[in-house]
Amino acid sequence: MMKKLLKVGMLATFFASMIFMGCSKKEAAKAADPNAPVTLTVWCWDPNFNIYAMNTAAEIYKRDHPNVTVNVVETPWADMQQKLATSLNAGATDTLPDIILMQDNATQRYVINYPKAFLPLDGKVDVSQFAGYKVMDGTVDGKHYSVPFDNGVTGTFLNMDIIEAAGLKLEDFEDITWDRFIELGKIVKEKTGKGLIGTQQGSSDMLMVMLQSAGSWFFDANGKITMKDNPVLKETLATYKKMVEAGVLVEVPDWAGYIATINGATCAGTINGCWIIGSIVGEPSQKGRWRLTTTPRFANIPNATNYSNQGGSSWMVMANSKAPEVAMDFLNKTFAGSKELYDTILPSSGAISTWLPAGDSEVYNAPHEFFGGQKVYKILTGYASKVPQVKYGVYNYEASGAISSRIIDIVTGKLSIDEALKAAQEELEFQMGM
Repeated sequence: MMKKLLKVGMLATFFASMIFMGCSKKEAAKAADPNAPVTLTVWCWDPNFNIYAMNTAAEIYKRDHPNVTVNVVETPWADMQQKLATSLNAGATDTLPDIILMQDNATQRYVINYPKAFLPLDGKVDVSQFAGYKVMDGTVDGKHYSVPFDNGVTGTFLNMDIIEAAGLKLEDFEDITWDRFIELGKIVKEKTGKGLIGTQQGSSDMLMVMLQSAGSWFFDANGKITMKDNPVLKETLATYKKMVEAGVLVEVPDWAGYIATINGATCAGTINGCWIIGSIVGEPSQKGRWRLTTTPRFANIPNATNYSNQGGSSWMVMANSKAPEVAMDFLNKTFAGSKELYDTILPSSGAISTWLPAGDSEVYNAPHEFFGGQKVYKILTGYASKVPQVKYGVYNYEASGAISSRIIDIVTGKLSIDEALKAAQEELEFQMGM
């Protein structure tokens, strides 16, 4: 009797294990099925720019991967930072998306502070064909964590109505130094009564454009603060002050005032990231009157260039993704590999790529009617390949804030440049716990 029970038990166990193995094989086959439905969730902001670009990329990818759906959730940058910090600090990553859009000057901060939250893309996404300075933004300890997206390459944008009224030509501004730029600005001021360019008072944006053009920043490659003993930063601040004092650079109180210097033609132009084109074309009456040329450079600083960057963001894959291989393949075949994507989004959004092959397309080579037929997108893509690389560092926001709060004191003479930089560095050191 006991032998029969043992035999029955053994048979039951055998059949149960066979059933379990069968189920496991089915589950494994289902998991390995390349055609199984996959949904990638993406967080980003700006419906007319980033969200539009991501949805377009999703449509392109879906043609060859009909099982993959991309769910884009509009998430303002400020909200995203709060959500990331809350989830990552608590170790509760289930609510995080597969892909996020990260501002370039914050990438290294997040990767260093949360080293297990983001996946390196090496071997999965080809970043070799992007502008070098953009790749550097997403590189930590030799690993690449981001797929570069929009281009923040700068240019000097000039309203030729005002420039010609001053008796000048576009060629006068090509590949010049900051000293020559000030000289030309004085001519514009004398002949027209207008400033040459505008900027927001107390903002470090213009300073950062000037600083990066010379390959310098608030930190060195090792993350050490380089403020009070940085000769390039001192020259940048001295030049900024000269421009304000000469009436060449007009400081305005807010962003609306800055845009008014462009659309209202109260200044002869602007120096900013290429995304400012979207604001320039907002005034139809100026169609055909604008032109583009390079950013000025420092004459007395070795390796200074006529190229710089302002702004920009990149895509990152979260480590909590349930389909990381699909997420990486999606980014590789779209933002890192599709001319069609960039050709589609450029005309309506002005999203100029830092993926260099995009510059060979017909769309990027098309003349721009607002700029008198200049091929501005082609030109700017070429500029992007020449922008000096800098390392923004973990405390970039704090550093730029410390400098911004001292600009007015420098311009008004309340503090000398050395005094202002000493105070800014001490503030930053305190914030860094040094």
